[in-house]
Amino acid sequence: MDAIGESARSRIGWRLLPFLFLLYIANYLDRTNIAYATLGMKGDLRLDDAIIGTANGIFFIGYFALQVPGALLVERWSARKLLSLTLIAWGLLTVLTAMVQTPLQLYGARFLLGAAEAGFFPGVIVYLSHWFIAEDRGKAVARFMAAIPIGFMIGGPIAGSILGAHWLNLAGWRWLFLVEGAPAVILGVATLFYLPDRPTDARWLAANERDWINARLADERAAKAHAERMSIWQALRHPAVLVLTAALFSTYVGGYAFWLWFPTILQRLTGWDVHRVGWIGAIPFAIATVALLVNGWSSDRMRERRWHFAVPQLVAAAALGTWFLFPRSNALLVALCCIIASGTIAYFPAFFTLPSEILTSAAAAAAIGFINCTASIGGFFGPKIFGNLSQQTGSFSRGFALMIVCWIIGSLLVLICPRERQSAR
Repeated sequence: MDAIGESARSRIGWRLLPFLFLLYIANYLDRTNIAYATLGMKGDLRLDDAIIGTANGIFFIGYFALQVPGALLVERWSARKLLSLTLIAWGLLTVLTAMVQTPLQLYGARFLLGAAEAGFFPGVIVYLSHWFIAEDRGKAVARFMAAIPIGFMIGGPIAGSILGAHWLNLAGWRWLFLVEGAPAVILGVATLFYLPDRPTDARWLAANERDWINARLADERAAKAHAERMSIWQALRHPAVLVLTAALFSTYVGGYAFWLWFPTILQRLTGWDVHRVGWIGAIPFAIATVALLVNGWSSDRMRERRWHFAVPQLVAAAALGTWFLFPRSNALLVALCCIIASGTIAYFPAFFTLPSEILTSAAAAAAIGFINCTASIGGFFGPKIFGNLSQQTGSFSRGFALMIVCWIIGSLLVLICPRERQSAR
């Protein structure tokens, strides 16, 4: 590859990825801050575990409804404008969540937040395809998605520091929503000025660099134009797509149950105050960040995806299973949470490359959006069922068993998925 191409690829990576990474951290902070806010709001709003589970999960109903329209608007309208409006909308809704007084108001705020955030992730994935050539796209997505564990990692200490506050006669959990919602609004405004829609709009690229990246992307689009076309309904009927969707759904049921209930689990089983829960709770996700990067690197190096998806999930299931077998202690709990957090996050890079390796390129393009959109409903069922089980039994044991079963099922489904590239007729 010539020097102009190398220079263009480097400039694009350094200009766009850090900013998009920052946006995704803000996204996950506002999506998951309810996990820590619950520690304070439960008493103030008289919430039981069943209500908390529903509030955690109802986000994904709104999220499911608007994912596809969001991605289409990025393609057909403007990524810069859509991402900006999305950030401002979800930031304001996070701020307004600080004002809720009843469970129904909390449900409504979470549902609207999910709808506001829905276009962000698929929108960014489409946006990256406007800038990164095929051989760079996977690495770009992996670096972008590393924001997920980092969002969890920094969210804990922030929450631990704020939850104990009582400024201006407002409880700490209300300040948590106010403080974490504001950056999304600010970043939304910044997005309008910082992100260009396409390389032709990038004044920070030299003219020959813009020509080079535009030519490469045009060649890729031309090649795809001659490939087999596959509609979303054809993708839905493809056996491999159905299996992968079921696998990711199962994984999300267990994963979101753990992620959104983790602070409550840690506090109840240890008796620690919210400040300590926030800081100790950051440790598992710091380790998960390393696990995500290492597993993605290993998957690329070995050119293997299935076991790089399944092994982290099976390790997480085995770790949680040991909680029932060994004498329980706070040290054991933290160690197991480190393993579980790593297992429930490290699989991302391996999974999202599977459709393009199992299916033809045209089929994979239709399938990826369908798989992620449909599987996201698992984020509703996992936290809700976990909360209901906790409310009914007064224990986390059945909820833990649910997580274990989901991670095993998800892993097995990916391992049995058809291996050959095949076209759907």
